[in-house]
Amino acid sequence: MELSLFVVFWYGILHAFGPDHLTAIADFSIGKNKRRTLRITSLFAIGHGLSLFVFAKVLQSMSISEEVLAYGDVISAIVIMAMGIYLLLMVATHRIQLRKHIHEGKEHIHIWFGKSHIHSNADTTSSFTLGLLMGIGGVRGMLITLGAVQGGVVDFTMVGAFTLGVMLVFVAFGLLILHINQNFLGNLQNVRRTFATAGVISLVVGTNILLG
Repeated sequence: MELSLFVVFWYGILHAFGPDHLTAIADFSIGKNKRRTLRITSLFAIGHGLSLFVFAKVLQSMSISEEVLAYGDVISAIVIMAMGIYLLLMVATHRIQLRKHIHEGKEHIHIWFGKSHIHSNADTTSSFTLGLLMGIGGVRGMLITLGAVQGGVVDFTMVGAFTLGVMLVFVAFGLLILHINQNFLGNLQNVRRTFATAGVISLVVGTNILLG
């Protein structure tokens, strides 16, 4: 059992390094503070882990063709490309805003989309939902891994091991984005350039998945 959990945990780490996952984390984490960045990356990992295991559990007992499983990759690609288009649209229409203020002797930077500054937790909810959707794209790899451990049997312990592996990478990458937020996004021009770059990368990654 311990070896099976290690295999699933390690697969979670390797799986998390997919360019589509890291691109999604970057798109959601750019411009966020430390607390929100950690919340976004953690919820993305939890949603992704649960979704992937649920679909793997359902499909392992069914005769599914390779063509049908490939639709999972298409869904992931479309989601990533939609995020890229959205970010580029926000940049092109000047709907990315930045405001600085001093609070308790420290400078705080707020970055938001739209004309008015409204505090919202929509990005954290969206990150969990995105994790659920993109979990479909990893079903093929998960089925192979499940075939190598426990005879393909899935339980909550394995779900936790996989999610922990994914979360380890996602949180680490989120902290890298946080470093960029704190050191390079001090003015609106850099913020818009960063979001534009993230949008272009999202389109490239999504297109590559579709063509692959």
